[in-house]
Amino acid sequence: MSLDTYDIIPEEQRAYLMNYGKHFNKKMYEFAVKGMKDRNGNKMKPVAKEELENKLKSANITLENDVMFDASFVYCMAMSDFMGSSITDEQHILLYVKDLIDDADQADGFIFNRWYADMVNKGMPIDWGEML
Repeated sequence: MSLDTYDIIPEEQRAYLMNYGKHFNKKMYEFAVKGMKDRNGNKMKPVAKEELENKLKSANITLENDVMFDASFVYCMAMSDFMGSSITDEQHILLYVKDLIDDADQADGFIFNRWYADMVNKGMPIDWGEML
């Protein structure tokens, strides 16, 4: 059983989870990326879902378990945190996206949960009503 089962959460957050589960819809994805900076301190910009799909297709990578904008979030997060350091090219970023999205031993929604835990730990509020 998830540890957040008994948490008291705002009605708008409950509505978000009822509609989208623990996954990124487009608004939440764009909100999450707005808070990212690359290794040089530059603000990240969301990558269109179709653009990422084209990049994956060109690299002959197929995602089996992508839900809504989860892969788009992982791509931007990896570009922000790892590009130019532990991951040196886009091909390996795309493979990282595949590894994370299709990780067989992770629970559904683990990517969103990780991001949400980071937001809570940073004390960053989310206007859940705006994300619906």
